[in-house]
Amino acid sequence: MLGLAGCVTTPTQLAQDAVVIDTHIDVPFRLERKPQDVSVSTPDGDFDYPRARAGGLDAMFMSIYIPASVDENGGAGVLANKLIDGVEDLERLHPDKFAVATCAADILAQKRRGLVSMPMGMENGGPVAGEVQNLQHFYQRGIRYITLTHSKANHISDSSYDDFRRWQGLSSFGRKLIKAMNDTGVMIDVSHISDDAFWQVLDLSAVPVIATHSSMRHFTPGFERNMSDEMVAALGSAGGVIQINYGSGFLTDEARAWSTELQREALAYAFNNDIPQNDPRLLAFMQGYREDHPYPYATLEDVLDHIDRAVEAAGIDAVGIGSDYDGVDDTLPVGLEDVASYPNLIAGLRTRGYDDGDITKILGDNTLRVWRAAERHAAAQGNPPRCRG
Repeated sequence: MLGLAGCVTTPTQLAQDAVVIDTHIDVPFRLERKPQDVSVSTPDGDFDYPRARAGGLDAMFMSIYIPASVDENGGAGVLANKLIDGVEDLERLHPDKFAVATCAADILAQKRRGLVSMPMGMENGGPVAGEVQNLQHFYQRGIRYITLTHSKANHISDSSYDDFRRWQGLSSFGRKLIKAMNDTGVMIDVSHISDDAFWQVLDLSAVPVIATHSSMRHFTPGFERNMSDEMVAALGSAGGVIQINYGSGFLTDEARAWSTELQREALAYAFNNDIPQNDPRLLAFMQGYREDHPYPYATLEDVLDHIDRAVEAAGIDAVGIGSDYDGVDDTLPVGLEDVASYPNLIAGLRTRGYDDGDITKILGDNTLRVWRAAERHAAAQGNPPRCRG
């Protein structure tokens, strides 16, 4: 892409010109735990408005994250509505900076107005609570994708993190929910679900699906939360997109092994000293372990390796960004530490031989294509998209 006077566009300028969509950022739950004003610079966290503008971020799917424990205790619906209220509050308090987005067209319209768009995705379908009318309720509130489950099996699907495979994939309600989501215009997110559930979703869905924050299992053998080459190829063949997760534990086996060893050492310390999980002595032990055994952070190059692998498996039209900013704690790769760093990704992609047309697909165009496909299918069922603009 050429800029003024025929000069090659810089990574920073391309980030500003292209549509940059990150499909998974955990700002709502971060602010639930620690209220902050993210319309100005913040001393911590991975997102705030100034950094988003510097990085060229146009749209972040705000994760309406429901921990499995909250779902199991019956509080999923209450928490989901509270987190959505928080997203709406950002728009209400800072209408010159943020805008909720409820259709693909909103992203482009709000970019032209200089706003950071906030579409919403529900991470864990627990709040649906076995009732299709609840799906309709959350659609009305702005939810445009649902991650079917999280760290435990729920009433919809088995989880990749859960050894207990209650449904051997999707539940009977989960199978019905796939069609209901298709017909409503809510995208299906296959991150977190078991392999069996993934293949069942692919068989059942009438529209392309997304993996909003997953990476390539090739680099983390045995880690089911990531996706195999075969799964990514099938996802791409069906028109879907894998959005690469930035967490170091998703990117390298070394980071995963470090976390496993820390957990083993911490459990042994707690057992030998007969102390509970949240005891300050255990937290001090874990901090000491980190000081003695520095965390092996992944790098930008590792993220590029995952993108390359996904492109090899499924093609350039099947890859996007799902950083998991504010969701993977202090495990982000060197060079991609916050939302100001999308130009670094662009520069890295150029070194790997991607042209700017392909880079814009990865940055957001591929995600927009799937969203529009979901809207077209729903419109054919009598449910046209509901836009803010």
